[in-house]
Amino acid sequence: MADTNNGKEPDTGKAQDGANSLALEGDAPKRESHTARNIIIALVVLVLVAVGVIVAVRRNSSNASTSAAAAAKGTKDNPVKIGVVGATDPQWVEFKQEAEAQGIYVDIVDFQDYTSENPALDAGDLDLNEFQHLLYLANYNVSNNKDLQPIGGTAIFPLGLYSKQVSSVSDIKAGDTIAIPNDETNQARAIGVLESAGLVTLKSEWTAFTTPDDIDTDKSVVKVTALKAEQVANSLGDPTVTAGVINNDYVSDAGLDPNDAIYHDDASSENAHPYINVFVSRKEDVNNETYLKLVKIFQSDGVWQKLNEQSGNTAVSASGFTADELQQYLAKIEEDARNSQ
Repeated sequence: MADTNNGKEPDTGKAQDGANSLALEGDAPKRESHTARNIIIALVVLVLVAVGVIVAVRRNSSNASTSAAAAAKGTKDNPVKIGVVGATDPQWVEFKQEAEAQGIYVDIVDFQDYTSENPALDAGDLDLNEFQHLLYLANYNVSNNKDLQPIGGTAIFPLGLYSKQVSSVSDIKAGDTIAIPNDETNQARAIGVLESAGLVTLKSEWTAFTTPDDIDTDKSVVKVTALKAEQVANSLGDPTVTAGVINNDYVSDAGLDPNDAIYHDDASSENAHPYINVFVSRKEDVNNETYLKLVKIFQSDGVWQKLNEQSGNTAVSASGFTADELQQYLAKIEEDARNSQ
C-alpha cells in the first residue's frame, strides 16, 4: 500500500525494485479471516447483555416485593383484606370509615355466596373474613381438615317461629304441623327452637347436629315436617301448616317482619353458641394486634347501630365473648361434628 509520508509518492528506484523482488521470492503475506472470532464475540456480548437485563428486572421485582412486604399490615400500601357477603351494607361502609379514622386501612372484599371465603382465607388471599357463625366454621374445618379460628364475635341473629294462623305458642294445638328448614345449618337450630318452646321432646340432649330422627314423636306436642328453607315461608299459606321456623334470609321475602315472630330462641343461652357470628383468621394470626383492634372497631356503637338496623333491630350483640371463649366453643362444636359423622 502507498505510504502517506508527507504526501510524497514512494521512490520507484532500483532499491525499491530489489525489495519487491525479495518479497516476491518468499511467501506472500496472507490476510487472516476474523469472521468466526467476531461472531463468537458478538454472541458473548449478547448473552452478557441479556443476563444483565434479567438481573436488573429481578432486582427491581425483588425491590418492589420487599417494599410491599415492608409496608405494615393495615397501612395504605398493605390494607387488611376482609371477605364478606354484602360489602356495601351500611355496617361495612361505617366500619371502613372508622377503621381509617383510627389509622387502619381495610379492603372489604365482596363475595356473592358463602362457599369461597374460607378457602380464600386459608390460601392467604384474605386476612380475615366475617360472614359465618361458629357452626358453619366448624363444619368447614372438620370437612376440610383446616384450623381457621374465631377472634371476635359480632352478633347473634335469633331464629323465629312464624304463623299466619295463631298469634302465640299457646294457641298451637297437639298434633299441629310445624315446618322447619331441612338444611344442615338451620335444621338442628329450628328443632332447638321448638324444644325450648315446649313443642317437641328429644330422645337425647340437643346438639347443633340434631335431626328430626332425634325427636321423640310420642312425647312431642306437634308434628315436624322438614322443607327447603325457601319453601318454609310459603308453607304458612297452607292451612295444614300451623307455623314454621323461618331463617332470617327469607323473612322479608315472605312479607314478614322479624318482630312478627311468635317465638324465637334465646341468644344468651348455651344452645345459641353455635350461631355466634364471628371474625375469622388463620390460626397463626389469632393474636395479631391489628386484627383484634379491627374487631373492637366493628363492635363499636356506630358500626353496631348500622348492623342492627340492617337486621330489622333483631340482632343481639356478641361483643361480650372473648376470643378464647369463642375458640373453646368452636372446639366443642367440632367435636360434636366429628361424633355425628
